[in-house]
Amino acid sequence: MDEPDSLTHFSATGRARMVDVSAKPDGNRLAAASGILRMRPATLERIRAGTLAKGNVLAVADVAAVMAAKHTPDLIPMCHPLPLSGVEVEFSEILAPDAEGCVGIRTRVTARCTGPTGVEMEALTATAGALLTIYDMCKAIDRGMRIENIQLEEKSGGKSGTWRRNASVGETSHD
Repeated sequence: MDEPDSLTHFSATGRARMVDVSAKPDGNRLAAASGILRMRPATLERIRAGTLAKGNVLAVADVAAVMAAKHTPDLIPMCHPLPLSGVEVEFSEILAPDAEGCVGIRTRVTARCTGPTGVEMEALTATAGALLTIYDMCKAIDRGMRIENIQLEEKSGGKSGTWRRNASVGETSHD
């Protein structure tokens, strides 16, 4: 059995491996991740107004997030293919400008499955996919956009139980 702090994706000889989860029971798994895309206020206004030539940016980013979650094992070599039961995507605006005068869009993705291993990588990959899609659709008018703070917000299920990020102090908690 692996120790809690051990790196399970490496064999005893140091070679990369896909962890064998065949002995683990299926359980309900949930993971939520978030990230931010910073942009000029005029770019956010164009997204809001729906006046970009490529179409409805957030609708396309929503679909991209689901597709990214489904394709996570194709992108992250040691991830197991999982039978996702749900992927929820939320977008919210960040209107307070940062030090560079940029506003933003925050994406939060929640992924769920019933299986022997967690869905953290699916939630994180989906978040990145959504933000990259927004960038792609808006880069013609704002190449200076930047992606920030893609991070796991919470996970539940499995042997390690529930974990949540405490945003107010940057710490984490286990239930």
